[in-house]
Amino acid sequence: MKLLDVLGVRVEMPTSQPIVLLRERDGGRHLPIWIGAAEATAIAYAQEGVEPPRPLTHDLLVDVIAAVGRELSTVRIDAVLEGVFHATLVLDDGTEISARTSDGVALALRTGAEIVATDQVLDEVGIESTDDDEDEVAKFKEFLDEVSPEDFDEPGTES
Repeated sequence: MKLLDVLGVRVEMPTSQPIVLLRERDGGRHLPIWIGAAEATAIAYAQEGVEPPRPLTHDLLVDVIAAVGRELSTVRIDAVLEGVFHATLVLDDGTEISARTSDGVALALRTGAEIVATDQVLDEVGIESTDDDEDEVAKFKEFLDEVSPEDFDEPGTES
C-alpha cells in the first residue's frame, strides 16, 4: 500500500468534469479521479475548512461513525474496474465498508484518516510525474488558491 496526499479538485476542460488529484507521498505518481460535482464541493469544503451551518452528507456520516463509537482509520483504493475506482473504508475495529473513492476522500479529509492505494492501482492508472507535470501541478495548486467550493455547484441544484 502506498500513502496518498490530496492535492485538490479542479474542473477538467472542455468537459467541465471535476477531478480530484491524489499524489503518491513517497513517489512520483499522481492519481487523477473523475468525480461528481457534489463530491468535488464536499472535498473542496473539507480542504478549505468550510463548516456549513447544517451538516452535509459527509459530515453526517462522520458524526454517525463517531456516534457508534468508531473512527475511520483508512480509506483504501483497491481497484479500478472498467474505469471505475473502488475503495474501502476501514474503521478502527477492522470493519470494512465498500465506498466510492470520492466519498472516501471527502471522509478522510474530515477525519484525518490515511488514504492509501494498492500498488496494482498505482501501477495500472498512476501517472508518473515529470518536470513538465510538476509545472502542471504548480498551476493546479495556483488554481486551487483561486477556486471556491461554490464554483462546483451546478445551476438549479441545491448542495
